[in-house]
Amino acid sequence: MYGGNELYALPNGTFLGGRAVSRSGLAGLVPYPIRDQLCGSRDATFCVPATMVPGLLEMPLASRHDPWCSGVPVSITFVKGKRGGLFYCHTFAPEFQKDIDMMDEQRASKLHGILLITLFSFAAFYIAEFEFVKRLSLSPLIVGIVLGILYANSLRGNLPQTWVPGITFCTKTVLRTGIVLYGFRLTFQQVMAIGLPAIVIDTIIVVMTIVIGLVVGKALKMDRDITLLTSTGSAICGAAAVLGAEPIVRSEPHKTAVAVSTVVIFGTISMFLYPVLYRSGVFDLTPEQMGLYTGATLHEVAHVAGAGNAMGQAISDPAVIVKMIRVLLLAPALLVMSVLLARSTARQCAAGGTRTRVTVPWFAVGFVLVIGFNSLELLPQAMVDGINTFDTFLLTMAMTALGAETSIDKFKKAGSKPFVLALALYVWLFFGGYLLVKHLAPLLA
Repeated sequence: MYGGNELYALPNGTFLGGRAVSRSGLAGLVPYPIRDQLCGSRDATFCVPATMVPGLLEMPLASRHDPWCSGVPVSITFVKGKRGGLFYCHTFAPEFQKDIDMMDEQRASKLHGILLITLFSFAAFYIAEFEFVKRLSLSPLIVGIVLGILYANSLRGNLPQTWVPGITFCTKTVLRTGIVLYGFRLTFQQVMAIGLPAIVIDTIIVVMTIVIGLVVGKALKMDRDITLLTSTGSAICGAAAVLGAEPIVRSEPHKTAVAVSTVVIFGTISMFLYPVLYRSGVFDLTPEQMGLYTGATLHEVAHVAGAGNAMGQAISDPAVIVKMIRVLLLAPALLVMSVLLARSTARQCAAGGTRTRVTVPWFAVGFVLVIGFNSLELLPQAMVDGINTFDTFLLTMAMTALGAETSIDKFKKAGSKPFVLALALYVWLFFGGYLLVKHLAPLLA
């Protein structure tokens, strides 16, 4: 007896638990002092009546780990007691300790990879505050991928391979979380306030840019992944859109980096070019039309803000809102892309006798839900600003991790075709966007 709770012992020293203090789970079948003593030993075997645990008989007869002794490797068996009845017994198994140690080491190494990317991201935030970097309107995301690429082509050879899972975690889980939280930058009220012309023109720009990108990419016989990523980035919101499409396309990290680089180059050119052409009178547009044109055709949100500020608040304010409508279109674009890619894969698999299914990009759904929540204006603005800063950091981590997986050799392998594609899309955005704003927008007003 122990504390009023009956415990049985078999001849080999096995403890048989009686009606112990009732607690949830297997741990409740034996008083905690006895359980802790046995779990902490290295040679004990102890048992509980199988009938006392619902569903226990359906469990595997052998397992390396047991919920009773969390973290302790055990061997599990069923034995019959002297008085009949089936008992669930587990014994510490030293031969499994190596497996436990290996898993602990892998978890620690993964954390090291995450911490490495975190440090680079802090550095990216710090560098992004330099005055000359601000004048170029380069966000921490862009600085982060540059740092990652520099690291990949200099010190990456010294990185332990066991750290790679941590970097991969940043390119997947951290990335998806960042895309979801990106929804805090927009509300449905902002969308409605800007009016029908912006919504229609943004939709035409996004759809046509992706379609033109696919046609040109096919004509150039380009890699499908780079074509989709480059087209999506040019169509919607630059690097953030490329990051959003990456889990759908399931491309290699260096392909994502190539697509981001094309977006950065041509977006930066437009950011400096638009104010010059507007002030010189080349763009025959009103301030409202120029804001619509800037927001509908520039690549990055930072590019829109930079160009808009250079032309005045009357252009900057509507430009940013128009740009955020394009950001909102990221979710439906990803959903359609997921369906089309799944159908394409299904046709290929049908020939081989295999089946496939549509992968729903739940992070895109989460993105829209967050926009809806943000539209309720339940959170104070200071908290929303804090969330947006945290989100920028998460996206910077994702970009840095992608850069860390990108070597110059992979850029050379991609060749010049991605930049030819990006140039073709840039020409469409520049001239096509101007014609839409100049002639279609007044008809929709």
